Amino acid sequence: MDVLSDAVGVMRTGRPHSSEIRKRAPWGVRAEPFSGAGFHVVLEGTCWLIPPTGAPLALGPGDVVCMPHGCGHALADSMSTPLVGVPSASLANVRPTIDKGEGAATVLLCGAYTLDRTRPHPLFAELPDVIHLPARAGHRSPLHAAVNLLGDEVANPDHGSEAVVAALLDMMLLYIVRAWLAEAPPTGWAATLSDPSIAAALRHIHEHPADQWTVEALGAKAGLSRAAFARRFTALVGRPPLGYLTWWRMTLAARLLRDTDKPMQTVAQRTGYTSEFAFAKAFKREHGLAPGRYRHQSRR
Repeated sequence: MDVLSDAVGVMRTGRPHSSEIRKRAPWGVRAEPFSGAGFHVVLEGTCWLIPPTGAPLALGPGDVVCMPHGCGHALADSMSTPLVGVPSASLANVRPTIDKGEGAATVLLCGAYTLDRTRPHPLFAELPDVIHLPARAGHRSPLHAAVNLLGDEVANPDHGSEAVVAALLDMMLLYIVRAWLAEAPPTGWAATLSDPSIAAALRHIHEHPADQWTVEALGAKAGLSRAAFARRFTALVGRPPLGYLTWWRMTLAARLLRDTDKPMQTVAQRTGYTSEFAFAKAFKREHGLAPGRYRHQSRR
């Protein structure tokens, strides 16, 4: 199991979607905030992205911008073009269209993900409102390879396209976060991924959440003494080792309750509880709801 994949996957709900949008100048849209993450890729032409705060970004072919927290933003051919308000998610869920104007054309690939914001992963909390990944001449990255595949699949759907697009969108989000990590200063939770000792402990927690871990046992996996491990883990992760273990177990339990029909006893065992009663007590303390009620409300 991979810690970065877990960080993204544990927040994802539902099925992501995307669409290709073609515009001819003059055009401008203002996307409202939404509970999810979205991205835009410029396939052809140029445009401006206007974030809620900070300077506008000039975008060209191959540029990728991501809004991990679903912040409101605007896209336009020019800073002087009037903006038309639209729901953010609708930009990634429309049929391919092209305006009837005669100005310069811009082709965008837009995608959106729904995320569970009730328990945001610490890594996601550290992401900025806007991630801008400019294209680099002659540079072929996995991200841009995924963009090309996604663009082709959206423009030319075929048998199984729905599943292909969903898989490519999941790849896109991981590649975007990975690219940001490669360029961001290694601080906060992101620094754990470049710390071999703490990364090893996190990997064992994520791979074996049901094991009866102790600080000593996790420290041994990290190759550190109990005290040194506890200090370093708490400083980087923001929680003591066993506090993070409980947080991860309860986050995983919530996902199992929401996304599967597994019996309560099975969910309890998979998250380290031999007693369904003990699991229910811990879950209610963490989430404020009994597991059965949480399952019912999340599905409703």
